[in-house]
Amino acid sequence: MREVRIPAFAKINLRLETLGKRPDGYHELRTIFQTISLHDELRLRGSRHPGIALTIQGDAALSREPFRKNLVYRAVDALRGELRVRSGVEVELRKTIPSGRGLGGGSSDAAAALIGYLRLTGRKVPPSRLIEIAASLGADVPFFLFGGRALGVGRGDEIYPLPDIAKRPVLVVSPQEIHVPTPDAYGWLKAPPYPGATLTKGAARPKLWKFCALCWSAQESGLSNDFERPVFRRHTRLDRIKRALLRGGATEASLAGSGSAVFGVFPSPAMARRAAVGFPNDQTFVCETVSRQRYGRMVRGALSIARSVR
Repeated sequence: MREVRIPAFAKINLRLETLGKRPDGYHELRTIFQTISLHDELRLRGSRHPGIALTIQGDAALSREPFRKNLVYRAVDALRGELRVRSGVEVELRKTIPSGRGLGGGSSDAAAALIGYLRLTGRKVPPSRLIEIAASLGADVPFFLFGGRALGVGRGDEIYPLPDIAKRPVLVVSPQEIHVPTPDAYGWLKAPPYPGATLTKGAARPKLWKFCALCWSAQESGLSNDFERPVFRRHTRLDRIKRALLRGGATEASLAGSGSAVFGVFPSPAMARRAAVGFPNDQTFVCETVSRQRYGRMVRGALSIARSVR
């Protein structure tokens, strides 16, 4: 039967700022996403059996969770409903991105499942509708349809392309013993009510101008993450990891998303590999930033290996 293989790349947030808590309970964000080469892999193939059969390798905890709650399952199920497809599909998810570390693994897997399933079936969905389906699965999912460097507005689901920056080596450190639930991290922010229409007035105005400038610039602007202060206060080892990355030669370092992974940007891959030796008890990944053009090329290249299998 026909099989499609597709990578699902991780992300880091080069900047992540919260402007306040909205009336709907979500936080208004301004964030800059950047894909990195660390990735999972999805394999999709048609099945003679009805429904969706999902298997997960590389993450024992995730494999024990109810499959119907998994974002990959939900993504494929959403498209099957949209396209009114009745034939069955087998999906194999091979995990490398650590779960619950702020690297967007689940959201990226969902986006890869959407793209891969369309390739498998040979069907098409209008881009606006595909983005809408992606956003219904999670705020980060629309970004992973495109990759590269992008501005996220609102909940982070309103995505605008930014000029790509030069490829940079990145070391990701994922502490084994620390997990930061996303709802907890947002609660620790203690964000004030989002001012909405009055945002362009008063103290919030500089943030808007800063992000406007970033939209037009291909220059790096320095890492920034509003979650660092409250998360580091409760998990001091994450702060120590960041400081160790900087001592190890990183030009910049930051918390990944709301945590608990921490990443450093290095002048060379060799320096990143040497720095990784300093974290023997943690998971470390030496990778690099991935531009939007390269992201699209790698995804299309992966899709082109679709082949007939017995």
